[in-house]
Amino acid sequence: MEHTQTLSQESLKSQAVIWDGLFGFVDSMALKSAVELRIADVIHSHGRPITLSQLAASLESPTSPDIPYLFRIMRSLVRKEIFTLHHPSDGGDALYGLTEASKWLLHGSQFSLAPMVMMENHPWQLAPWHYLSACVREGGIAFEKAHGCEMWDFASKNAAFNKIFNDALACTSEFITEALLREYREGFTNIETLVDVGGGTGGAMAEIVKSHPHIKGINFDLPHVIAAADEYPGVTHVGGDMFQSIPAADAILLKCVLHDWSDEHCMKILQNCKRAVAEKKGKIVIVEIVLEEEDDCGVFGNTKMAYDLLMMAHTTGGKERSEAEWCTLLKEAGFGRYNIIKIPTIPSVIEAFPF
Repeated sequence: MEHTQTLSQESLKSQAVIWDGLFGFVDSMALKSAVELRIADVIHSHGRPITLSQLAASLESPTSPDIPYLFRIMRSLVRKEIFTLHHPSDGGDALYGLTEASKWLLHGSQFSLAPMVMMENHPWQLAPWHYLSACVREGGIAFEKAHGCEMWDFASKNAAFNKIFNDALACTSEFITEALLREYREGFTNIETLVDVGGGTGGAMAEIVKSHPHIKGINFDLPHVIAAADEYPGVTHVGGDMFQSIPAADAILLKCVLHDWSDEHCMKILQNCKRAVAEKKGKIVIVEIVLEEEDDCGVFGNTKMAYDLLMMAHTTGGKERSEAEWCTLLKEAGFGRYNIIKIPTIPSVIEAFPF
């Protein structure tokens, strides 16, 4: 009879690490289903925790929802503390409620991550992840391997993708801009003309101008992006290519732009920024992730690391950078002085000045 060695507690824990990593996509898919079913919105509309039957009855569905399926999804999301579960003392049906986390899934609220959940879990965006190992072996761009072109070209040719992409960026821009305006308010005081490079549909620039009416705002992005932009008071939309030239201004805002590109691409963008602010001896305001040592990575440490692989999957050589990498890049582009200002969100502010 063979002797079977009992697995040690350490061995079991290490095995669990692999299982957790293996099934990481399950959490993401459950989250996506919650957004698609508008579960947070339904509970919010009742104004209080509700039973599973009440939740099912309120879902938009052409037929009667499958309650056992819904229960299993909710069980998973409760475990992840996306929703709460309360068993009444009188023995009544269990009640499902909102948490602080699930409030970020509400559609149409000022700060919502629902569009980002939908975009990052769309099959178009998931496909490139299957090519990361190919990129390691042979180089290249994961998105291009999956779709035959780079993400920016794909967006310019695919109106549906362009919309979900713009919606996702707009939703994250809202709370990043709110944090920027609150913590970096004085940084905009002496600016008369500001260009938001890669500003998308202009929402961030609109908020900046609303908060600082003395600023003449220019929202600068690719022509197909500008074509979908709404009009905002004090904001002029300009279509163009940041690799060719950037409109002149007192200051340039680069919010979540440079992480999309390789160092070589960033050098061209930064040099164009330097030329754009040279006459007025201005500055650039970069809003980007600064990777930190593991002991000092904060509440968003895992998210920052995930974003780095996200750049590998979706962009043209993009990556997240440490302070040392930002320092090198800025100096080589002609920006001899910089300050890093932490704000209460995932990226930080990097204020940089030309030599």
